[in-house]
Amino acid sequence: MIRWLARAVETTDPQTLERALHWLFGFVKPQRIAILRVLGLSLLASMLVLMQPWLTKMLIDDGLIAKDYGTLVQVALAMIGVGIFGTALSGINRYLHTQLSARILFSLRDDVYGHLQKLAPTFFAQRRIGDILSRLDGDVAQIQRFAVDSLFSAVSSIIGLVGAIVLMVALSWQLSLIVALLIPLEVLWLRWMRRKVEVRTRKLRERSADLSSFLVETLPAMKFIQSVGQEKKESDRLKGLNEHYLSDLLKLQVTEFFTQAVPSTFTSLSRASAFLIGGYWVIEGQWQLGALIAFSTYLGMAVGPVQSLLGLYVAIQRMTVSLGRVMELRDVEVAVQTTTQHKALPEQGGTIELDNISFRYGPKGAVVLEDASATIAAGSKVALQGPSGTGKSTLIDLLQRHYDPQQGTIQLDGVNLRDCSLADLRRRIAVVSQEIVLFRGSVAENIRYAAPDATDEQVLGAAIQARLGELIESLPQGLDTPLGERGQQLSGGQKQRIAIARALLQQPSVLVMDEATSAVDEATEREIIDAVDGLFCDRTRILISHRTSTLAQADLYLQLDQGKLVQQTAKVQIDD
Repeated sequence: MIRWLARAVETTDPQTLERALHWLFGFVKPQRIAILRVLGLSLLASMLVLMQPWLTKMLIDDGLIAKDYGTLVQVALAMIGVGIFGTALSGINRYLHTQLSARILFSLRDDVYGHLQKLAPTFFAQRRIGDILSRLDGDVAQIQRFAVDSLFSAVSSIIGLVGAIVLMVALSWQLSLIVALLIPLEVLWLRWMRRKVEVRTRKLRERSADLSSFLVETLPAMKFIQSVGQEKKESDRLKGLNEHYLSDLLKLQVTEFFTQAVPSTFTSLSRASAFLIGGYWVIEGQWQLGALIAFSTYLGMAVGPVQSLLGLYVAIQRMTVSLGRVMELRDVEVAVQTTTQHKALPEQGGTIELDNISFRYGPKGAVVLEDASATIAAGSKVALQGPSGTGKSTLIDLLQRHYDPQQGTIQLDGVNLRDCSLADLRRRIAVVSQEIVLFRGSVAENIRYAAPDATDEQVLGAAIQARLGELIESLPQGLDTPLGERGQQLSGGQKQRIAIARALLQQPSVLVMDEATSAVDEATEREIIDAVDGLFCDRTRILISHRTSTLAQADLYLQLDQGKLVQQTAKVQIDD
């Protein structure tokens, strides 16, 4: 089936498409029992639908025209029974179908999201978040609809088509030839329209991504937009994006209309022809009225599945667009490769050894670090200095293995970072940065985020240690008070203390303060640094800042400039 689908789509890279289809059906295969259950119910439902026209024929020919009241009652009761059973079966089938669709959709989305979680920070810095959301939501849903809905639609259509043709032939093989003439015409038309649908669909997906990106970019920055008086500018941008989206949507609608309208016209012509010929036979006494009505009904039931199957041909093209967009995410290479065999890190420690590490972003990127070496003793306070853009934050990313150096090794407590479990390593290194990440949840949930198993008592203790007592008392629900979107109602110092409380629960061996106090005044900064020195006095602390006051009384000063890392015992003055 996968190879058939790959051949059904015109592509310059059939091997890539086949690999993508293998990935897709890898999520369908585990649900095969549920699929067979729904298919069985669909088969039974199709048989019930096929019975109705035949019962109508019997009602008219054997009951009404033959004036047999007993047969009339029996057939009427049979029609009622079939209708009730079919309705109940339809409800059960819809429930199971929805359950199956949701499971496959969630599995697809979980897989793509799980891959995104492994990607380096540069990927998210270089891609529009709105575009990623569009692929993760709309495109994944489009793929799921094809993998499940189209599958059942195709099976139901085949069952309906075969059953309808068999019964049509039983009624009149001569009139059944109309279907044989109809199908080739529809195939040729849809094959010609296929490419147009694909192009329009891809364009519309891109317009949708533009809208998502605009909203993701502007909504968090609404306060700034208001403060500089640019509301109209952004409203005009949104109107322009909406107009572009509407234009492409209408073009797709027109294309899809003609894609379906021509086959529908063929269907109307075929049914009219069947009535003309069959009606003549009835008038001449060569055929029964009930048979004509049943044949016309079966003709409609046969043409419908034909259109559905041919529509599946178009759906493949639309799905291929979404599948290609999702696979672009899935094919992004993971920068950090992990092994199944991990070395355990000591519970206590914090000694860091950098041995001739070199790093650049990409094969053609500028050198960020070159032959950098340093030794940081456990429990020491380290000041990492250097002009903006020299790679201070990159060095921290290397410590947490968001990237691996192209040359050299980094060790934590004598263990090469490449040999550690990523989860274990990142639990040992807590980073408090300038931009504190707060989620839409309670204060307690945000403090507990890095240590989800922490008890309420531990959360409260960490909050008190981080000097959040006054804030907690001022909140209406204390620690259970919702923070709202990104904690925007909190001051910079309060956000920093929540981050410190979060780090306390994490119990790291190394604490990194990456420009963490740059957004607060010097008095608040002094309080935060004093709190860090007191609470993490036995842990390794790495402080990054342009303020010399932040870096006072460090045990070791590291100067980073033009890729070189210089280890010094005296403080190096850096201009604020």
